[in-house]
Amino acid sequence: MDWEDLRVFVALARAGSLSAAARALRVSHATVGRRVAALEETLGQALFDRRADGYVLTAEGAAVLELAQGMDERALAILRRAGRDAGLTGTVRLTTTESIAERFLIPRLAPFRRRHPGIDLEVLIDSRSLSLARREADVAVRLARPQAGELVTRRLSTMAYGVYVAPDGDADAWVGYDDSLAYLPEAQWLARIAAGGRIALRTNGLAAQLAAVRAGFGKAVLPRWFAEEEGGLTALSPPAPPPVREAWLVVHRDLKDVPRVRALVDHVVATFEAERARLE
Repeated sequence: MDWEDLRVFVALARAGSLSAAARALRVSHATVGRRVAALEETLGQALFDRRADGYVLTAEGAAVLELAQGMDERALAILRRAGRDAGLTGTVRLTTTESIAERFLIPRLAPFRRRHPGIDLEVLIDSRSLSLARREADVAVRLARPQAGELVTRRLSTMAYGVYVAPDGDADAWVGYDDSLAYLPEAQWLARIAAGGRIALRTNGLAAQLAAVRAGFGKAVLPRWFAEEEGGLTALSPPAPPPVREAWLVVHRDLKDVPRVRALVDHVVATFEAERARLE
């Protein structure tokens, strides 16, 4: 049995589709399909039902997954421990939201690059909470504190929100969130405040909300640092205070002392500390 086939099988079982597993493993979807087919041939069993909406484990596949997951976790633990000897070289994967990545962190990573030229960065923009235990990412900046797992967390700052409109925009209408983001505190606040009012445009991205505000569709609840960095918007006084979010840095316990990870963690913490007044 080829261990790589088993690792790909576990990734596909968790992701449910070739494309999602391929993204997590950073390989092509053809490689995922080929590896899984090879494992099925080795075992002489069908591990997945191939359906139009994705890959679903068969009974045999579920049994293999139960055994394989323990192997997967142990192998990843070995990789995390081995990384401690790599020094200030190699790749570190950071995951966060679109707005924090594009508007806040990436523009402030140039000093890190100059200080640590041997470290390569991958910045993964994802609204999902990527798994640090499965090495989908090494470091995360999240707007909620994780509640489970062998994770080390640190609160970076609070982030204040406000209501903004373009100078010639429709101050009676709202730019809001689509249903996929209904769980966000700011979306729930807006649902209460705008109950019965008009939401002229809904979207699932902060940059798209800002573009809609600029285009005159209406007003939106936005992070203050984000709106004020953009400039040219008018702050309004809402009937109730908008929510305040917390930014948290998260790293797996086994990775916190890996030099390249520690270097990025220290830089992110220092960056938020330097900008704390503006964020809060």
